[in-house]
Amino acid sequence: MNRIKPIIVNPKEDYILEIEFSNKEIKYFDCKPYINGDWFSELKDEKYFKTVRISGKTIEWKNGQDICPDCLIDNSFYL
Repeated sequence: MNRIKPIIVNPKEDYILEIEFSNKEIKYFDCKPYINGDWFSELKDEKYFKTVRISGKTIEWKNGQDICPDCLIDNSFYL
């Protein structure tokens, strides 16, 4: 099975990520629900939030925070 994965990620205002997936769909993912937990609290710093990058089949930040690829796919939305 060839699973869809993110290929481009762009941080936007208000903790939103614009993600282009391997099937060429462009969708948006809201990170606000995640930034209150201990593991993701660094994302509250907007400079740090904007350091997001593609890593394998998902996205991650430099200190290891990542979001499950299925979560990205299932919970992203169209504008």
